[in-house]
Amino acid sequence: MNLLDSIVSSINLILKGDRELFGIVFLSIKLSFIATTISAILSLPISLMITQYEFIGKKIIITIINTLMALPTVVVGLLVYSLLSRNGPLGCLSLLYTPYAMVIGQVILISPIITGLLISSISLLDIRVKKEAIALGANKFQVMAVIFEEGRQGFVSAIICGFGRVFAEVGISMMVGGNIASYTRNIPTAIALETSKGNFAHSFALGLILLLVAFIINPLFHYLRK
Repeated sequence: MNLLDSIVSSINLILKGDRELFGIVFLSIKLSFIATTISAILSLPISLMITQYEFIGKKIIITIINTLMALPTVVVGLLVYSLLSRNGPLGCLSLLYTPYAMVIGQVILISPIITGLLISSISLLDIRVKKEAIALGANKFQVMAVIFEEGRQGFVSAIICGFGRVFAEVGISMMVGGNIASYTRNIPTAIALETSKGNFAHSFALGLILLLVAFIINPLFHYLRK
């Protein structure tokens, strides 16, 4: 089967609504959404505290976060595998080769990315915003809310970056998810599997859907930035 035939076959698979294909797509979107949401919830207060308060070791923490932004997926996969394997400290939870393990790994992967981008974004805000809020009698939480509102565009950009990274991630999913059909198989691991089997129609179909989802989600996030 040549390239053109593979693309035509992949489009036919999508149009036919192949159940297995869309099951993989749904799982990818669901896990990526959960991982991104958890990471955003963790990253926002951390980035606000780092940018708004002075404390010993602040520069070292920022340096560590910036370093972790480039963390390879296989390293995260190895770390999570070591923690969740039978002999690992969390092995008793039996989370290895489950969607939970994939989410844990993805959260570890993208939390430094979202945190680092938020720190950069908030640091660029006009300091007069904070001073005016304090002058108007705002308490600490209200000041944080004002800063978040002013930095909303940077927050959404960080979410987009994190979601995009985790949605196309393959190393962690393969190592701690196991690529189990109808359970932990997502789009990237399915593409790797189908390509190794020479089933290029399925690979192209999944690749097209991957691009389509990115095409749909990105304008949605950009709308939220306004």
